[in-house]
Amino acid sequence: MDFSLVNRYDQDNVVVGKLDQLINWARSGSPWFFQFGLACCAIEMIAAAQPRYDLERFGIMPRATPRMADVMIVSGTVTLKMATRLKRLYEQMANPKYVVSMGSCANSGGPYWQHGYHVVKGVDLVVPVDVYIPGCPPRPEALLEGLLHLKKKIREETPLRKAA
Repeated sequence: MDFSLVNRYDQDNVVVGKLDQLINWARSGSPWFFQFGLACCAIEMIAAAQPRYDLERFGIMPRATPRMADVMIVSGTVTLKMATRLKRLYEQMANPKYVVSMGSCANSGGPYWQHGYHVVKGVDLVVPVDVYIPGCPPRPEALLEGLLHLKKKIREETPLRKAA
């Protein structure tokens, strides 16, 4: 029998790939999200987890504690008082962690940015944001598309390489 290297990889019982791709495939397969709903966008976020849209069919599961989650969805108006609590919960999440900003208020302060001294002018001033979802309030389909975009972003990362 000829067991040359080329013949062994032509068979169907060997999986060849980069370790980065394997890690990213596993991490992107089940992003568990921590719900940080603050206003009307939270209703749309809750609707996305219901049977009509069913985020769990994509492996995206809601978690009740930040220590079990790797994605934080900030939906609604972030006030200065709430920003400190948001930062604390973000720091409790295990690495790698991602943030999705959902709605106009979380993205840029919404209609309150001009006249409300108490509103943070975007959640990216408090925590780093990976995906922005526009709308007031955005539909559950928009949240689903944003989370699928986040899964794609996770698959393209290089966790084993050193940061430049």
